[in-house]
Amino acid sequence: MELSARILVVDDEENVSHLVASGLRMEGFEVTTAASADAAREAIGSHPPDLLLLDLMLDGTGQPDGLALLRALPADAMSVIVLTGHDSVPDRVEALRAGADDWVLKPFLLDELIARVHAVLRRSRWERSGGSATLRVADLVLDEDSHEVTRAGRRIALTATEFELLRLLMRNVHVVLSRETILDRVWNHRIPGPTKSVEIYIGYLRRKVDSGAPELIHTVRGVGYMVRPPRPAEEAPR
Repeated sequence: MELSARILVVDDEENVSHLVASGLRMEGFEVTTAASADAAREAIGSHPPDLLLLDLMLDGTGQPDGLALLRALPADAMSVIVLTGHDSVPDRVEALRAGADDWVLKPFLLDELIARVHAVLRRSRWERSGGSATLRVADLVLDEDSHEVTRAGRRIALTATEFELLRLLMRNVHVVLSRETILDRVWNHRIPGPTKSVEIYIGYLRRKVDSGAPELIHTVRGVGYMVRPPRPAEEAPR
């Protein structure tokens, strides 16, 4: 279970480190902290964590020292969520290329961070167990190998972009994803300037996935979009 996972929080902002560690301990995780790259290396060497929460900017240098630490980790040694106070696409891309599983922009909501921790641990343990490449939310099923999607046994034809958007939402069930996060994960910020692509493709998915069935794709006004199973009051078709 995720609750037995060991997490190392690496952040040189004591208030952030304390807040995150306290929240994770309340969830039942075993948590240790480090305030520098050197302290993190020592902690990893003596007691390797299942997941690393890593601030990119360490030691007060203003440079992404966390990237150097991330690159030095053995491949697939642990799951990594990067924390960053700079909304820099190149830094995030470099972190993902260096092996990070996810990133969270500061300031963040603790509840969202904890939800992302759970999601990353679920994925990593699924990968290590060699489980089926199938995502399920209620009666919606997405096969990551065959790229087939069905709802209550009915096959749904999706474009490549629609499939990637739905896969992102289903991999983060119950997690609200912002428009910016979706643009980064699905389009990799290839679309310059203001765009309604996220809203348009969410509309496409709703027409294909939720038509005549309980709603799975939800809008959280002013925040973003999420997938979650229907609650009892929502079970009746609209």
